[in-house]
Amino acid sequence: MSQPPDGPFADRTFAAVLFDLDGTLVDSIGAVERSWTTWCAERGIDPRVLARFHGMPARTAIAQLVAPEEVETAFRRLEDLEVADLLGVHALPGAVEALAALGPGRAAIATSGTRPLYAARVAASGLPEPAVTVTASDIIHGKPDPEPYQRAAALLGVDPAECLVVEDAPNGLVAGHAAGAATLAVLGTATREELAATGAADAIVEGVGEVRFEVTGAGGIRVHWASTAK
Repeated sequence: MSQPPDGPFADRTFAAVLFDLDGTLVDSIGAVERSWTTWCAERGIDPRVLARFHGMPARTAIAQLVAPEEVETAFRRLEDLEVADLLGVHALPGAVEALAALGPGRAAIATSGTRPLYAARVAASGLPEPAVTVTASDIIHGKPDPEPYQRAAALLGVDPAECLVVEDAPNGLVAGHAAGAATLAVLGTATREELAATGAADAIVEGVGEVRFEVTGAGGIRVHWASTAK
C-alpha cells in the first residue's frame, strides 16, 4: 500500500536520527561475507546458520556457535578478518548527504560492529562521522536489545521517543522499536517481507537516498518522502 505523498512521517518532526552503519549507510556486504565465510570454514561451521544473527553483535552470534571458553579467541579472529578486509567498502547512495543535512548534534550512528571495525569501515567509505557513535565496544547488550539506540539518544541529550531509527536489519529494527523510536527500514541485506515480518518497521524504503532530511527553523527534523517509497 502506498504511503501519503510525503510519507508516513509527514505530520512529525524528530529531535534526532539514529542510523545503523553496515547496510544502511555503508555497503560492506562483500567484506562481511568473505570474513564470516573464512571464519566459518576455519571452525567447520555451516555459514547458512548466520542468517538469524544478522544485525546482532558478532560476539553474541559467536557465543551461540562455539564453546564458552573459545568465544574470546574466536571473536578476536573474526574481528581481525573484518578489519583487514575493506575491499569494496563504500558509502551507500544518500548516506553522505543525509549526515550533512542533519549536521552536528542531530545524528548518531549505532552499529553492532566493534570500535576498531567501525573506524576502519568509516575511513574506507569516506563517510563523515557524526559526533555521537555507539559501537558494540560501548554497550553491554547489543541489538535486538534497545540499549544501542537508547545510549545514542542519551548521548545526544534527547528522548528515544523523539528519534527516528534507520536500519537495514530485522534485529536492528526490533531494537529501535523497543527503544521507543519511530523506525525506517531500508532494503539491501534483508527483503521487504523479512523487514515487514518484524512488525517493527513503520516504513520501508529502497535506501537512505529515497528520503531527504530537513532541519526546520525551530531545530526539528522533517523527513521528506520519495514517490517510490512503499
